[in-house]
Amino acid sequence: MVSLDGKVALITGAASGLGKAIAELYAKNGAAVAIADINQQAADAAAAEIKAAGGKAIGIAMDVTNEDAVNAGTDKTVEAFGSLDVLISNAGVQIINPIDQFAFADWKKMLAIHLDGGFLTTKAALKHMYKDNRGGTVIYMGSVHSHEASKLKSAYVTAKHGLLGLARTLAKEGAAHNVRSHVICPGFVRTPLVEKQIPEQAKELGISEAEVIKNVMLKDTVDGVFTTVEDIAETALFLAAFPSAALTGQSLVVSHGWYMQ
Repeated sequence: MVSLDGKVALITGAASGLGKAIAELYAKNGAAVAIADINQQAADAAAAEIKAAGGKAIGIAMDVTNEDAVNAGTDKTVEAFGSLDVLISNAGVQIINPIDQFAFADWKKMLAIHLDGGFLTTKAALKHMYKDNRGGTVIYMGSVHSHEASKLKSAYVTAKHGLLGLARTLAKEGAAHNVRSHVICPGFVRTPLVEKQIPEQAKELGISEAEVIKNVMLKDTVDGVFTTVEDIAETALFLAAFPSAALTGQSLVVSHGWYMQ
């Protein structure tokens, strides 16, 4: 039986999509969870749902690109629950455009949310995980695009590749303090982020939305099936509960065979 009894998890971008699914599964398995999201109202609502189901949760407003906000939200988590054992760096956005038309402001926004956000939340979490070598697990939400490239996604692919380097460096630095790190690399999951991409790619590529799904998003899977939020949540649960540093610094691809390591 997998259990996170007594563990405390901070999950960014957790008011919806993958983050929310992970938070709900963690809570069902005994963890106290901090739902961090740029939208305070949405974070509070997601936390209320967990509490109504008998779990422990709080909502936290957090802009992951703002160091003060990240530090304050992380400290609030520890104040509420007494410790911090798991960080899920999940907050993300997507902007689609070819490189020659990609606005520099959009490029900076993408890297700030994915990479700066990963760094800032990690740094804030380590203050608590390194104390007395308490340890913990940091999990970054990567993508198949941490390993593969796709047209129209230069900033996203760059950011997701960068998370591999951050996670691997943390695995080496954190080992002395009992901190492990990983990157989960989903294939296409039908979150609001992906739903938004379908018409955008159809317009950019001049094809139908059905063709985007079949011939772009799921073309290289073994079965033509979307990865689910439950698939990713179960992977995050497994990694958080793993008992030793035998598994650290790894990227786990969950993509119906789209990319095989």
